[in-house]
Amino acid sequence: MIENLWETSTKTVEENTLEELTFRSNLIGTDRRVCNWGGGNTSFKTTALDFRGQEVDIMWVKGSGSDLATMKESNFTALQLEHILPLQEREDMTDEEMVNFLGHCMIDKSHPRASIETLLHAFLPYKHVDHTHPDSIISICCAPNGKEIAKEIFGDRFVWVPYIRPGFLLSKMIADGVKNNPNAELVLMEKHGLVVWGETARESYDKTIQIINEAKEYIDGKLETTPAFGGQTAEAISPEKRLEVLNEILPIIRGQVSKNKGMIVSYDDADDVLEFVNSARASELSQVGAACPDHLVHTKRVPLFVDDIETLKTSIENYQSDYKTYFEAYALENDEMFDPSPRVILIKGIGMINTGKDKASALVSGALYHRAISVMKGSDALGGFTSLSAEESFAIEYWPLELYKLSLAPKEAEFSRKVAFVTGGAGGIGSETCRLLASQGAHVVLADLNLEGAEKIASDINATYGAGRAIAVQMDVTNEEQIIASFQQVIRTYGGIDILVNNAGLATSSPFEETTLKEWNLNMNVLGTGYFLVSREAFKIMKTQQTGGSMIFIGSKNSIYAGKNASAYSAVKALEVHLARCIAAEGGDLGIRANSVLPDAVLQGSAIWGSKWREERAAAYGIEPDELENHYKERTVLKENIYPRDIAEAIAFFASSKSAKTTGCMLTVDGGVAAAFTR
Repeated sequence: MIENLWETSTKTVEENTLEELTFRSNLIGTDRRVCNWGGGNTSFKTTALDFRGQEVDIMWVKGSGSDLATMKESNFTALQLEHILPLQEREDMTDEEMVNFLGHCMIDKSHPRASIETLLHAFLPYKHVDHTHPDSIISICCAPNGKEIAKEIFGDRFVWVPYIRPGFLLSKMIADGVKNNPNAELVLMEKHGLVVWGETARESYDKTIQIINEAKEYIDGKLETTPAFGGQTAEAISPEKRLEVLNEILPIIRGQVSKNKGMIVSYDDADDVLEFVNSARASELSQVGAACPDHLVHTKRVPLFVDDIETLKTSIENYQSDYKTYFEAYALENDEMFDPSPRVILIKGIGMINTGKDKASALVSGALYHRAISVMKGSDALGGFTSLSAEESFAIEYWPLELYKLSLAPKEAEFSRKVAFVTGGAGGIGSETCRLLASQGAHVVLADLNLEGAEKIASDINATYGAGRAIAVQMDVTNEEQIIASFQQVIRTYGGIDILVNNAGLATSSPFEETTLKEWNLNMNVLGTGYFLVSREAFKIMKTQQTGGSMIFIGSKNSIYAGKNASAYSAVKALEVHLARCIAAEGGDLGIRANSVLPDAVLQGSAIWGSKWREERAAAYGIEPDELENHYKERTVLKENIYPRDIAEAIAFFASSKSAKTTGCMLTVDGGVAAAFTR
């Protein structure tokens, strides 16, 4: 049963206030079985002072584009009821007229645009109104015999409204239906959802939970005697084998769905997903249509269902072609087609793959499809699952009022839809690079031996730019197994990679004749072999994705200048930049670019310069360690110190579209060390 969260909450709020409406809305949105992500709306009617200082009747209603679970008081809009209520006398009103009219009814123009279903709330003569999309209710509303089932459960307490797109006419139909049924306690909206009300916020909330549980109890009873989705006809492959398959197919999927626009990919093998994809009726039910209009923008009308992973590429291509046909069949003159790639991919034996412009969007499509599975499970047990027609679906998916919600999202930036893998991510240059790339839209992976440090920076990035934007992996660049495992973790998190920053580093200093084999091998293993192993794995993924990529190697002034008492370090730094050029030569046909950044003396935040290396370099120049920073500054022609941000900016340039035609290049960021000028 659905828990009544008001009963268990310890929070106290003043009655009939915006704070109470926010509290109620958050409770409703917390349980996604009650209301979809981003869907539903709530309201309450009260009084306020208008711009003249006169008391007027108003209604607070959810603002467009908000999510009930997380919305705050600032996400609600107040409208003057005396201007809205006379609209009930009209016969019809276009969406454009409605939006424009409601804009004039706002008591504060700084409030967000009112919900699409504002008139539904205004026309019902109750103080508090809640509209939700509960799984059990939609199961009834999407069953072909839903109205008859509703009579069995609710008797004469409900109003049944046939499907019509939200707006003026639907609001009038609901108001008239409630007015004509003195016993009405709820409205069931065919293929859509539930509306209840109350004289207090608590009464309205309690009624929502009560009605949902009445429906759920009925459906659960049916499921006790009816195998879900016709029973299981396949078994999920073992978790170990599943991971192997995912490591192989996710970059393929990401490449295929990123042909038009880059996509982030996520994976879900929850029990309800596996039960569905392995069932007898999954391939049929999944193609009926969306379980709720609110799903369409995030899941498309239908998912891609795949029986055999060998057909993945062809299946995705066919889906994209079918979507274009669907668009062309119903598009109006000014409609612009969304990316035709699937947002939900169901694979028998494996689970669900979700795609989106970022990790959060991919997870939203997955969360909504969990709700779709629940709805289909209930409807199928009741006698079948129905949905909107293709034409009705298109009318929602490309509805300007729905598209407005998408317009509220932040604009995409240079590295939106990209995944960057940064070795040495917890260090000065690495951490600054991750922060810069994330600030411009990238998802970043901080790979470092220092897992605690990497996790702290990843946590900071997620707190600033949103959950899922960064992850930390512990990785030794000399350990091939760890490198492979780290990239596999990234594949299962984001689907693949687009940018590699080979930045892990160390440094040693000693006269040539005193350079030991151990010191030589240490430099070679970390800065040579390590860079080779990491870039080789990244290259494989980029090649599989077939969407190109960018590799940036962090070399050094010593890559082209023979540093005194640093033969091992200098030699391997020279190797690095030549390795990058070799990759550039081989990667060109694949759109994989490789460039190098050559810094010098980046002391700030560097673990290397906090080690024995500082003392060794100071000794090589015959100065004290604390004089080293000024020494490096004075030897540059620009008389400048170099900071991690300077290197991060150069890395971002090579990773960006601004250098799309540049590969095999070296960029010095050293303040101008004349001895190291390239020639």
